Amino acid sequence: MDFALSFEQQALVDSMEEFCKRELYPHENLVEELRYVPTEIRDEIRRKSKAAGFEGMSLPEEWGGPGLDKQTKMQAERVMGKPSSPLGQCMNRGVTGILFKCKDEQIEDYLKPSIRGELKDAFALTEPGAGSDARAITTKAVRDGKDWVINGVKQFISAADIADFIILIAVTGTDETPKGPRKRFTTFLLDKGLPGLRVEPMKSIVTRGYNPTMVYLDNVRVPDSKILGEEGKGFETANEWLYDGRVSLSAHCVGRAERIFDMAKEWAGTRKAFGKTIGEFQGVGFKIANMAVDIKLGDLMVKEAAWKIENGQMNRTEASMANYYCSEMVFRVADHALQIFGGMGLMEDFPIQRFWRDARIERIWEGTSEIHQDVIAKDLLRAYRQ
Repeated sequence: MDFALSFEQQALVDSMEEFCKRELYPHENLVEELRYVPTEIRDEIRRKSKAAGFEGMSLPEEWGGPGLDKQTKMQAERVMGKPSSPLGQCMNRGVTGILFKCKDEQIEDYLKPSIRGELKDAFALTEPGAGSDARAITTKAVRDGKDWVINGVKQFISAADIADFIILIAVTGTDETPKGPRKRFTTFLLDKGLPGLRVEPMKSIVTRGYNPTMVYLDNVRVPDSKILGEEGKGFETANEWLYDGRVSLSAHCVGRAERIFDMAKEWAGTRKAFGKTIGEFQGVGFKIANMAVDIKLGDLMVKEAAWKIENGQMNRTEASMANYYCSEMVFRVADHALQIFGGMGLMEDFPIQRFWRDARIERIWEGTSEIHQDVIAKDLLRAYRQ
């Protein structure tokens, strides 16, 4: 496996990084303070990213995109891990993979407008009583004539406050299986303006501007035409893009760690104490060395994972390995950086405290570190179970 970037790949990465530094980084402090991205900034970023050629860059060729290979896509995701999440979301780089399950009028109503950047979606699975154990969700959709009536509550739903519609998974019945009765799950497309659907903000200390929300569903009525994919195939529909999503998160973590590391190196190399730079003390120098090794390993894991997805060799064990390692890695890097900056690292005038806070969530969403460890262990030991 040759992971060296081609001239074209490196040119894309470099141009995206320059764009982020010029157009996104300058707005980070304002978004952190406001906890949202002002409309004029969102529109400006969208316009400039389109002019720079980044519009729809994650789309396949059949939908008007460049059809990037997985290695190039993950390198682009690595770069997009560096800026503040809500600002990165302003760039219309493509659509949620699950939306390619749209059919019939859904293509015109949801998929194409999302591709053009006219609509934004939010994915709603997690509930107050169902986080890592997604099969414990209780939000129900009950058949009523030609419609479905949905009741329940969703929690920690990212960006539902700015979304135009919600991709929601609900229980639509029970299936008998060799292991006993199991819930049947179905994915629905819900417009934000539906009667009975309400979105309320949750005040988080992390990813300010890319905000978690509560979604309340009180007798929300939708027809069969709002089912995404097939009835009873909700988890299968979602799982089809699971590996790609976990590797994308891993790439984001590597990119964020690189940005933190650059700041820590500069501070350690220029800040002086007791007549020499603090990087000359082993207590700091060893942290710099450990951060460099951590980032290198994360980068290699992402590149190998991208190669395996491209060649149909990825499995859930290795997707969890990449997610687990890189999410833990970015927090270690952020924690070392904060220690190197000392008290200044906790001051709001410095971005280190924000990186440190935001890095903490990476060990929770897309599956907690403990869930990934459990998946890895069970898969490795399955052959030994009786």
